[in-house]
Amino acid sequence: MKFSLGGSLKLAFRPWVEGLENIPVDGPAILASNHLSFSDSFFLPAVLDRKVTFVAKAEYFTSPGVKGRLTAAFFKGVGQLPVDRSGARGAAEAAIKAGIEVVERGGLFGIYPEGTRSPDGRLYRGKPGGLGRVALATGAPVIPIAMIDTEKVQPPGKVVPKLIRPGIRIGKPLDFSRYHGMEEDRYILRSVTDEVMYEIMKLSGQEYVDIYATVAKRQAAEAEKAAKAAAKADKADKAHQHGGSSSSDGDRDRPAA
Repeated sequence: MKFSLGGSLKLAFRPWVEGLENIPVDGPAILASNHLSFSDSFFLPAVLDRKVTFVAKAEYFTSPGVKGRLTAAFFKGVGQLPVDRSGARGAAEAAIKAGIEVVERGGLFGIYPEGTRSPDGRLYRGKPGGLGRVALATGAPVIPIAMIDTEKVQPPGKVVPKLIRPGIRIGKPLDFSRYHGMEEDRYILRSVTDEVMYEIMKLSGQEYVDIYATVAKRQAAEAEKAAKAAAKADKADKAHQHGGSSSSDGDRDRPAA
C-alpha cells in the first residue's frame, strides 16, 4: 500500500512536509494529529518511511460480499486495526488496548485526539482518554502533527478529491515519561492532552475551540433541525394567511342577497 497508494498520492497531490526529522527511525512513538479529512489517514503514512497504525471501526473489516472483502483488505493494507464500537466505553477501551500493543511492539501509533473530524476546519478540544492513557502506560514520546488543507482536498460528503496540494507539519517529540504509570489520574490525562493540543494548534494555525467536536456537530445538527422546523412553520403560516385573505376577498365580491 505504501508503494502503490502512497506513491500515487505523492505523485498526484505533491504534499509538502516540514519536520520529517522528528519521526524516529526506529522505536515506538505516538503520532497525535488534528483531523480535517478522511484522507488524513492516507497522506500521513504516505510521506513516512515507517508504517503507521490507526484504529478503525470494525464494520470496515466485517462487511459481507466481495465489496466487504475488498474493503477489509484495503484497511488492513493501510495499517488500520479493527475496533468494535458496540458500546462507547467498550470501543474506547479496545482502542486504548490496541494502541498500547502497537507501541509496545515498537511501532508508530496514529491517533486523532479530537475523536472525530473537525466540522468547520477549527481545532477542537482533545479527548483525554485514548492519547493520554496510551502515552502514560507506555512512556512513548508523543509527536504532534498538523495536517494542512486536507479538508480542501476532500471536503465532507465529497467522493472525488480535488487536486490541491496539502501539507504536513511534524513537531518535536513531547516527553511525558515523568507521568508514567499515572494513566488513571484524570487531571494528569487532561493536562497531557491539553499540552499536545496546544502544540498542534501552534503547528496548524487553526482557531481553537474549547469544546469537543462531537458536541459542536450535535449543536450544529440541532440548529439545522430547528431552522428547518421554523422555516416549515413560517411557510405554513404564510399559506394560512394567504388562504384567509382569498376567502375574505371572495366574500367582498359576492353580491348581497
